[in-house]
Amino acid sequence: MTDIIIVGCGTAGMTAAIYALRNNKSVLILESEAVGGQIAISPKVENFPTYRSISGQDLATKMFEQTLDLGARFELENALSISKDENGVFTVKTDIGEHKSLAVIIATGAKQKHIGIASEDKLLGNGVYYCAICDGAFYKGKEVALIGDGNTALQSAIMLSSICTKVYMLTWFDKFFGDESLVTTVRKTENIVIMPYTNVTDFLGNDRLTGLKVLDRLKGTEFILEVPAVFVAIGQIPDNKRFLPLVELDKDGYVLGDDAMNTKTEGLFVAGDTRKKAIRQLTTAAGDGAIAAMSAIAYLNR
Repeated sequence: MTDIIIVGCGTAGMTAAIYALRNNKSVLILESEAVGGQIAISPKVENFPTYRSISGQDLATKMFEQTLDLGARFELENALSISKDENGVFTVKTDIGEHKSLAVIIATGAKQKHIGIASEDKLLGNGVYYCAICDGAFYKGKEVALIGDGNTALQSAIMLSSICTKVYMLTWFDKFFGDESLVTTVRKTENIVIMPYTNVTDFLGNDRLTGLKVLDRLKGTEFILEVPAVFVAIGQIPDNKRFLPLVELDKDGYVLGDDAMNTKTEGLFVAGDTRKKAIRQLTTAAGDGAIAAMSAIAYLNR
């Protein structure tokens, strides 16, 4: 029997583990893919306290080593479901077997939606990005492109326009699907160039992005947009239906939780990008993890 099972080994999950272990609770971390979550693929991190600059992979490795040094157990297993019996014991079923605990923290994060182009993964982190806040500063004073038409895309375009000489905003239609105040700001910003009815068909470059091959859907012609970076902002995908009915989800599939990271089920907590929240950054994920751990510790002590 483990005190706390943490599903997910990203920033939120590992922070939760550190806090729980330092409070003498036993911890098992379950991860289905790779340690670190989304940050592990970021080439450079400059917005996390204590490090002026560090690769996402190195940061994730340091956090992981710290959790292991403190005594965490780790298993590379995919959590398929969570149940709770009449005695308050949780069972996490995985693709390998089952694990039991007295509390569970869901910290599975969310995956960025990809365009689906063959060269996308090859240039990931080398000109192709999914977080303008995280990586936009590396292209200060340069021209960049952005793909998307929702609130995240609008906010990213506004942020990029303050540091980049020009932002080419490629959209599927000639309208946006976001807050009117953001739309108004984007349309009034001189260095944001809106390119409606466009579709990116290829990312160009070998080791680094050199440009985009773009289809003008109205004319039926293709052209090359030469930029060193493109930011894809077409949404995220959480994977939380497997945790029903112990959690409640919003319309986009994010777990609903309160400020203490409690879910609808006592003893089951949520942290990080997988929960409904306004800001998804490294520091907010770490904050969520700390709060979830302390709430789980208080629950266990009761």
